[in-house]
Amino acid sequence: MGRWLKHTVVSNIQAPVEQVWVVWSDLEAMPLWMSWIESVKTIDETATTLPDLTEWTLAANGFRFKWKAKINERIEAQKLQWESIGGLPTKGSVRFYQEENEHTIVKLSVTYELPRVLAPLMEANILGGMVTNELQANLDRFKALVESGYGLNKNNLH
Repeated sequence: MGRWLKHTVVSNIQAPVEQVWVVWSDLEAMPLWMSWIESVKTIDETATTLPDLTEWTLAANGFRFKWKAKINERIEAQKLQWESIGGLPTKGSVRFYQEENEHTIVKLSVTYELPRVLAPLMEANILGGMVTNELQANLDRFKALVESGYGLNKNNLH
């Protein structure tokens, strides 16, 4: 058994929640703004909304991890929650909060399990801070993508 580590980041995006939701929902486009994610592939092609099952590949600093994730809660334009079902033990959620003047607060929480021997290295004052900083940088790139107008026209999406 390992140790679960959690990282949470927040961004205020100048766009309506519907647009933010559309861009986030394009899971296969995540490598555009998530630097450590090499690919996201939809496994359940029959889904009519967000895919329920996806295969993820993370590549960072010479490490490569693959896992499958299942969406276990979806509330349109409010919340998306997932967990891995194989490979890298991970779970998380993203929340969308509509603010005034077409602003949306996005709160991303990612939790993953490390073997106990590696967990001390991931404390906030060591590598854990790097992970939080990287997640924040990813969310900042997501914000820039949304604010650039990506997702306003569904033809922009994969």
